[in-house]
Amino acid sequence: MKSTSKKTNIILGLFLMSTLLTFSACARIGKDFNSQIVREIKIGKTTQNDIIMMFGKPWRKGIDNGITMWTYGRYTYRIIGETDTKDLIIKFNNDGIVKSYTFNTTDRE
Repeated sequence: MKSTSKKTNIILGLFLMSTLLTFSACARIGKDFNSQIVREIKIGKTTQNDIIMMFGKPWRKGIDNGITMWTYGRYTYRIIGETDTKDLIIKFNNDGIVKSYTFNTTDRE
């Protein structure tokens, strides 16, 4: 009887631990960046090299209607609790100078 009770307790303990891990789980994608310096970006002046010095290499690169676009982003999703996201999308003209940018965050900055 004792071994059955012990096995039951072990199984119950494992079940409870896996349940807790499942409900407290989170997923983080992207690469964090310093959002405090976003305001230093100057449209028509800041270059791609400046952006790399400020934020490092972009997490993603792409093209939007023929315009070079870089994305810096960090996205944390939780099963329980608030989602934590921030992203910076920068578009460059043909000379590699910032044409426009968009910054969004759920942080309480």
